[in-house]
Amino acid sequence: MANMYVQALHVHPVKSLAGTAPDEAVVEPWGLSGDRRWALVDAGGTVITQRQQPRLALATARPTGDGGIAVSAPGMADLSVAVPAPGPLEPVALFGKKIETLAAADAAADWFSSYLGVPARLVHLDDPAVRRPVDPDYALPGETVSLADGYPLLITTLASLDALNSLIAQGAHPQEGPVPMNRFRPSVVVSGAEAWAEDGWERLAIGDAVFRGVRECGRCIVTTTDQGTAQRGKEPLATLALHRRIGRSLAFGRQLVPVRLGTVHVGDEVRILG
Repeated sequence: MANMYVQALHVHPVKSLAGTAPDEAVVEPWGLSGDRRWALVDAGGTVITQRQQPRLALATARPTGDGGIAVSAPGMADLSVAVPAPGPLEPVALFGKKIETLAAADAAADWFSSYLGVPARLVHLDDPAVRRPVDPDYALPGETVSLADGYPLLITTLASLDALNSLIAQGAHPQEGPVPMNRFRPSVVVSGAEAWAEDGWERLAIGDAVFRGVRECGRCIVTTTDQGTAQRGKEPLATLALHRRIGRSLAFGRQLVPVRLGTVHVGDEVRILG
């Protein structure tokens, strides 16, 4: 097996917004430090993502220290948002499950409502150690996750993206390819792997951190959204549906849960332990 390395790390402080690509990241039990600790909710308290609002792709959130963020978007003045002070918890719904959060300052609600043209409020996950368990069908006792879709980290490989883009080029919508990796919003991108090798990764080490490979990542309509224009097409879902069905999933990438914490860096070797 060829040596494999971390090609990129990605942290998305606000769910469904563009994020940052740091050179290193601390691995916490629920994901990379600062990843998806914030989310937007609608007037009914349901989390908003690019599924409903593709224009979220054009907004960016960056960490400012102490857990705070700075957000920017086309046509909007930049806004800094501090971590909310302890107070009454607000239940929000994510995929039908209730999660207790803290509401951010009203200025954030005004900013996002103006940008999206619909009521939207920003909330913060104050204590990921207790707020949201990982799916019990795949979790060990006590494992929790941030406001990510379901699992603490997502790993993808450059070889699998190349293979997928080759299939798109041969398919019904070649004009929509090649698709870039940012369509898949991974935590860790790996170079040097064979295409689709990640499907079999049960246990792996990166730097001084160790992870369980839990399951494939089933992809949704967000992957069809151009992250630079917010326009939607048919790919890569059309090609994944033909070539990458695993159970009920249209699969790209693998979900990870940390089992030993540490710090990961761009350039770290990725070692498969089982």
